[in-house]
Amino acid sequence: MTFPVFDLHCDTADRLAWQTLPADLKQATGMAFYGPGDEAHPDAIRQLARNRGHVSLDKIGSVPWAQCFACYVPDGLTPAQALAFYRHVMAYLEDQASGNSERMRLARSAREIRLALGQGLAVGVRTIENARMLALDPALAAELARDGVLMASLSWNAAGPLASGHDTQDPMSRLGLEALAALEQAGIIVDVSHLNDPCFDDVLAHSTRPFVASHSNSRAVCPAPRNLTDDQFRAIRDRGGLVGLNFADIFITQAGTPTFDDISRHLDRWLCLDGEDTIALGSDFDGCDTPPCIATAAQTPAFQELLAQRFGEKITRKLCADNALAFFERWGN
Repeated sequence: MTFPVFDLHCDTADRLAWQTLPADLKQATGMAFYGPGDEAHPDAIRQLARNRGHVSLDKIGSVPWAQCFACYVPDGLTPAQALAFYRHVMAYLEDQASGNSERMRLARSAREIRLALGQGLAVGVRTIENARMLALDPALAAELARDGVLMASLSWNAAGPLASGHDTQDPMSRLGLEALAALEQAGIIVDVSHLNDPCFDDVLAHSTRPFVASHSNSRAVCPAPRNLTDDQFRAIRDRGGLVGLNFADIFITQAGTPTFDDISRHLDRWLCLDGEDTIALGSDFDGCDTPPCIATAAQTPAFQELLAQRFGEKITRKLCADNALAFFERWGN
């Protein structure tokens, strides 16, 4: 038996759009190419149906699948460049969805997600990782919502104009607090993955709605600073938010190649924290190195079987899709 999937984070949209990125923006990112191997295969990764990465329509297959496609905005871009970068990536994603309309839809609301899943289609959900374009004007959040963006984070790893990742311990800026309020007013879910601990505390203190850590594991299990402390997990749980299980090997264990047991320890920890209704998937596909048991989306049915054997069907369904779909229906646009 396979279970529906609602995955809160992947970087596939950037990977697809990278080869057609205007030269000035590509240079501004400081990145010569998007991922290892891409420079040698510029044409093989540009189609959502059959790209070489972790996520494609062919790899998803017949599994009912809702995928949050993040526009990952590199830290090197100015807010104005970030806005242009976002528009390029999302236009490319829309073009890919249009070219594969018999197999997928881009959803603008949780209602559309459920409807498309019920029709047997794959569903794309627009999100932003590092919405530094809001430093131009926090009111841009309303435009992003009209574009169909359902979730956005305020930083990546470095210090940013809104907030900072774990490269520093800086708190949120004044503009960041204004952007947080604007996102909530626009109905866009705030994502705290990549925020450092002081910025997490600022979101907790100043937000009025539940928020999400789209792709962050347990710091008690793996002490990477990108992972959540138990207190942070409890705070998200108590707000009625979500935490997406990240498949990145460096956030699963620091003791070699991760196994399914290593992944399970993060779920065990969260379940012991009464997180049954908080857990979700946040694969980080196409943005990380993944463990052998879930190397790409194609291995999802076998991975779900392992989950069901260890945690039971009820928990597996909640983890894989039910919690995320219910959350977006309550709090999404």
